[in-house]
Amino acid sequence: MHFFTEVHTFSNNPAVTALLTITKGLYLLSAITSFGLLLAIAFFIREEKGRLTPEAMRVKKLAHLANLVTLVTIVGMIVTELANLLGGSLLDAFDSTTLRSFLSQTAIGRDYLIQLFAALVVMVFIGQAKKVGAIYWTLAFSLIGLLAPIFQSHASSAGNHGTAIGSLLFHVLFISIWVGGVIGLIVISPAERAASMSRFSSLALWCAVIVAISGVANAWTRLNFLAGWSSIYGLLIALKLLLMFILIGFGALHRKNLLAQGAAAKSFSLLTNEVLVMVITVAIGAWLSTTQPPVNPALANTAVDPVASITGIPMPQQPTLWRILSAYVPDGTFLGLLLLAIALYIRGVVTLARRGDKWPVGRTVAFAAGVAFADFATSGGIGVYSHFAFSYHMIAHMTLGMIAPIGFVLSAPITLAMRALPAGRTNLERGLRGSLISIIHSRYSIIMTNPVTALIIFDGSLFGLYLTPLFGSLMRSHSGHLFMDIHFVLAGYLFFYVIIGVDVNPRKIPHIVRIIVLFAAMSIHAFFSITLLSTSSLVDGGYFALLHRPWNFNLLTDQHTGGAIGWAMGEIPILLALVATFIQWIREDKRETKRIDRAADRASAMGEDDELAQYNRYLSELNQREPRD
Repeated sequence: MHFFTEVHTFSNNPAVTALLTITKGLYLLSAITSFGLLLAIAFFIREEKGRLTPEAMRVKKLAHLANLVTLVTIVGMIVTELANLLGGSLLDAFDSTTLRSFLSQTAIGRDYLIQLFAALVVMVFIGQAKKVGAIYWTLAFSLIGLLAPIFQSHASSAGNHGTAIGSLLFHVLFISIWVGGVIGLIVISPAERAASMSRFSSLALWCAVIVAISGVANAWTRLNFLAGWSSIYGLLIALKLLLMFILIGFGALHRKNLLAQGAAAKSFSLLTNEVLVMVITVAIGAWLSTTQPPVNPALANTAVDPVASITGIPMPQQPTLWRILSAYVPDGTFLGLLLLAIALYIRGVVTLARRGDKWPVGRTVAFAAGVAFADFATSGGIGVYSHFAFSYHMIAHMTLGMIAPIGFVLSAPITLAMRALPAGRTNLERGLRGSLISIIHSRYSIIMTNPVTALIIFDGSLFGLYLTPLFGSLMRSHSGHLFMDIHFVLAGYLFFYVIIGVDVNPRKIPHIVRIIVLFAAMSIHAFFSITLLSTSSLVDGGYFALLHRPWNFNLLTDQHTGGAIGWAMGEIPILLALVATFIQWIREDKRETKRIDRAADRASAMGEDDELAQYNRYLSELNQREPRD
């Protein structure tokens, strides 16, 4: 049985290397094309009350064909990648035992399996989709396939590990939206294209800015020395950056032509030229993925840091208050998500301000607080030390799951989105706002906002994560750590949205039920903390022992400290939520009392009975109808 290292090696067979580059290029083009066609169906082509129109069904067939090509190219990449790693010919990759070992025992192979699974799910969804909602799910799985390989790319072994992976994730995501959107516009009918150009122009501007920033950041993480830019890898990066600025120029011409006469014909001509440049850019990206990045001469003879190879960052010094407050190592992915959320929130507030609507300052402050706490727990001192000690990991967990979500919930992002997003272009089209409303009131949202469901996800996941081998497995990879951070925030957001949320909720949850759920959450959290405090073995699967940290040697004591921290930090936010629930209950009673008083005043002014008098009369009539003995 063959085993493979997690480091990319390069074949001595030039034909295999060239074929791998070609296969990856074809995969990227077909995957982005499929994604772009789905994007056009979801956001550019008019829908009728959520259902796909004949035009959308036509484009869906093309997306199905593009996804079929994607499936074939994924199989081709598996074979050529394996031959590349083995350093032999393509025939060597067809050995069943070798192939099975590659797919099941290596991170690269497992990523290919994820891509293959995502493409198969997309094929099934495309075939069955009759509503726009199904296309949204299809887009999500399509993105999973596009983004999965990034965690095992050259960026994952570069310096500034978190920044490299995060910047590449955003680069691939938004270049897929940008390139795919242009392809989608070319394929749809001229009438739909003309109606969608303005909408796509705004989207393309956002994509261009993010692609430019993420591209420069990613290049800097791998070429932060002068000699690197003279290598083949550096020249390809420079060429890609040049093409990117040419694409930005195309975008500027699109916006200029939107209001000009004959804009449709000019825009189509620009789009075709833009697609040509984009194809070249994607081809260069495929070439880059099979090209070894240059090594900094200053680090060429430096021994590999075993700690950095596990955590992505070197071992920090013993924690002190100053070091915790001053340390900052950007987690590129999470930081990018926060920056994107900030940009969207500001855009929503500015949109309302231009309309003359005021957005409460308190909600904006709450959002800023949520962002600050989340950033501190991921990229700040707590986030840095959370990789090296269970106690600091638990502080980060409680901050992400208990404190930051309260700020996000009180900032009312759903309300802001519903007020700022555009409505449909016709009476039959729901538009982004209508789609959001339909999602909020969907059967899935009704299930997720059930207090019991929210409680199970919020507290039940504690036992599923820490009292199983899952925690140790997730801590060993950047993707696992990112998954945990995102889960903590989303689980906390869902729970506090159900309990104290100011946004619209598809369920009307009585305040007494909310209070009962809060007491249940408090009890479950305390039970989990006591369980963690009483453990006699480590729950990390040996992860922290691998780091050999020179400070805080007793790992079991540190684990017990983490349990105590989780108990203390978990109870306080729940108590605050309990107080907030009581306040909301009192305010709602006051509003109901005022409503009844206003109704009584109106009834009195019109010479009618108020609600209380009507109810008493109803009871009297019922009493008169009862048979007497």
